Amino acid sequence: MRLVQFFLPGQGKRVGVWEGETVVDITAAAPSTLALLGRAIAHQHSLEAEVREALEAAHQKRAPTFRWSDLQNPPDPQLPHLLLPIDAPEVWGAGVTYKRSAEERDLDSQTDIYTRVYFSDRPELFFKATLSRCSPPYGEIGIRSDSELTAPEAEVAVVVGDDNRPVAFTLCNDVSAWDIERANPLYLPQSKIFRGCCSFGPALVTAEQIPDLYAIPIRCRILRDGAVLFEGEANTAQLSRRYEELIAFLRRDNPVPIGTVLTTGTGIMPPPQSALKDGDVVEIESPPSRQVGQPCPKGAKRLKGWWRASK
Repeated sequence: MRLVQFFLPGQGKRVGVWEGETVVDITAAAPSTLALLGRAIAHQHSLEAEVREALEAAHQKRAPTFRWSDLQNPPDPQLPHLLLPIDAPEVWGAGVTYKRSAEERDLDSQTDIYTRVYFSDRPELFFKATLSRCSPPYGEIGIRSDSELTAPEAEVAVVVGDDNRPVAFTLCNDVSAWDIERANPLYLPQSKIFRGCCSFGPALVTAEQIPDLYAIPIRCRILRDGAVLFEGEANTAQLSRRYEELIAFLRRDNPVPIGTVLTTGTGIMPPPQSALKDGDVVEIESPPSRQVGQPCPKGAKRLKGWWRASK
């Protein structure tokens, strides 16, 4: 199932299930996706099962439906628009999990720290954002005023439940000021945490809906004045660590609330000449995955997020 949260003028936040080109309102079942996850855990259900039950009840009651295209607006209190798909109590990040990112980052390091992390038993984990620092779909991501090389990092992110298994997946942009981190690794928090430093969405996809969790394609484009400035792609097949391993390290002696979002690292590294400028548009998408020589699963849809960079 694909879960979204959206805003309706005069009604506020709504919860929906995205089916094809339609979003079915299931707010009667839970006021937020976080509440729905909490209820699933309390009932010892999977999030998928809890959502299916809520969706069936919504269909029986002929709950309102909305066209997906009508929700794809920049945040505006006068317009229906998408919200972050979950009110994550915390957002954390993992780094140096893709082979390319380890190689790329080591080029700019005075020591071998990134390669050492890549081969270490312990992953790199860092606090990324509070909800107020995150930008919703079609919203504005931030560019640090003291950075000349702020860049998007397109990633797959997982939603944490009450154990080490991811309960849902989403797309994430771990916006980072690379020049600040490269000046000194101790500056990592300033590189990672600032206004608009993170965005995720537009939907949560339950784990059961993904044929292979380690074959998720991800693409990133940076557009400037309507033209493609950069385009790159990666695949979770290139991950050097398992999702359960990353969550287990995150939860070790660390009381992580359910609904926490954990980004899993990037394999797409834009070159320095693609540093974000005011007004740039960042698109991150995951096309439907399929086995070689086989058609995409019936009903499979492209998951795509869009954000505008802003000083």
